[in-house]
Formats: sequence, structure tokens, C-alpha cells
Amino acid sequence: MKFKVALHGIIRALRNEIHMKIHVGAAILVCIVGAYFNLSKGEWIGVTICIATVISAEIFNSAIEELCDTLHPEQNKGIGLVKDMAAGAVLIVSIAAAVVGLIIFVPYLIELIH
Repeated sequence: MKFKVALHGIIRALRNEIHMKIHVGAAILVCIVGAYFNLSKGEWIGVTICIATVISAEIFNSAIEELCDTLHPEQNKGIGLVKDMAAGAVLIVSIAAAVVGLIIFVPYLIELIH
């Protein structure tokens, strides 16, 4: 039963959050490119951890925003700060994932060009 509830939360995030759609689209693209370059097991582990971390952070961010908006629908400086901090966490893990992606994919791209 808990799996069904969790799946519902993921589906709701996918349907309602544009950033979630962007992250999932990027993840699909990374997986396609990773399959093309035949990534090693270690590289796939890195890619998988990055994808899971970014998508999880986005779901946490969306949940925090939803909770804040439900509890305090009016503009509020404190609520705004909480929402900004949650968005900042997503930005940090997204940048880290992008760095990992560059470390993994740039050598393959350079090899493809030469």
C-alpha cells in the first residue's frame, strides 16, 4: 500500500511540476546518450545516483512548496525563505550532477569528434 501512495506522489509531481518534467526529460536523454557510448558499470552507477538525487530533491522541493502554500497561502517572508532554500538545494544537486555528467561524457564526446 505504501508503494502505491509513493507512486501516486511521483506521478503527481510529474503531472504538476514543470521542473520535474525537465529533470525527467534530461534523465532520459542522459540514459540514451549513455547507452550510445556504452558507459561502464561505474559510470552508470554515477549517472543513476545523480538522476535519483536530482529527481528526489525536486520532489522534496515540490512537497515543501505545497506544504508552505497550504499552511500560509499569503505572501510571507519566512515562507519565502524556506521555499528559496529548498529550491537552492535542488540547484546544488543539479550543478553537482552536471559536473559528474561532464566528467563522464566529455571524454566520450572528444573521442567522437576526433
